[in-house]
Amino acid sequence: MIRLEQLNKVYQLGGEPVQALDHVDLSIDAGEYLSVMGPSGSGKSTLLNMLGLLDTPDSGRYWLDEREMTALSEEGRAAERNRHIGFVFQAYHLIDRLSARENIELPLVLNGTAPAERKPAVGALLERLGLSHHADHLPHQLSGGQRQRVAIARAVIRKPRLLLADEPTGNLDSHSGRDVIELLEELNAEGITLVMVTHDASMGARAHRRLWMQDGCLLKDERHAPG
Repeated sequence: MIRLEQLNKVYQLGGEPVQALDHVDLSIDAGEYLSVMGPSGSGKSTLLNMLGLLDTPDSGRYWLDEREMTALSEEGRAAERNRHIGFVFQAYHLIDRLSARENIELPLVLNGTAPAERKPAVGALLERLGLSHHADHLPHQLSGGQRQRVAIARAVIRKPRLLLADEPTGNLDSHSGRDVIELLEELNAEGITLVMVTHDASMGARAHRRLWMQDGCLLKDERHAPG
């Protein structure tokens, strides 16, 4: 599904070059569940941004479903994100003035899905995620775990093939974090390819494939059987 070849990215910080990605080669099959771990500044989030077409490499190539993404315009990358990729972030990024229902529905509004199709799809997700009684609550009226479930619902409402999660449990207590990771794993079991960046070794250990990064390099790629 995904192939990266010799991906490089350098940022300028305080006038000094920082090698965020250093000749990264990586292949990911459809339906895999990966965690990406490493110290702060190791390149984990940069890698996730590249996979999500939120950033472009200085050199190297990226293929998604045998199509080269590095050759696309910004409009082309946006179209690919809209069709294939969902994002879950540590900070939720919900719109404060919109209810839980409206936050989840927003991607369908933006892509022109008719209201008659949007409403049942949103309702089904609210029910599945245990949010039906909170559908009309604003983000500030929800707990951290509920906000993250709304963010996950918004990410998957378009049925993406690839779900990218950047520290999805970082702002949550252990109980809420476990609920969120189990939800992400359920989605992976249904066929969504899941790539998760985490500092939490116990969370990272749950993945079927674990990558370790340091100084922009992939140091280790370890697999183990599900369950």
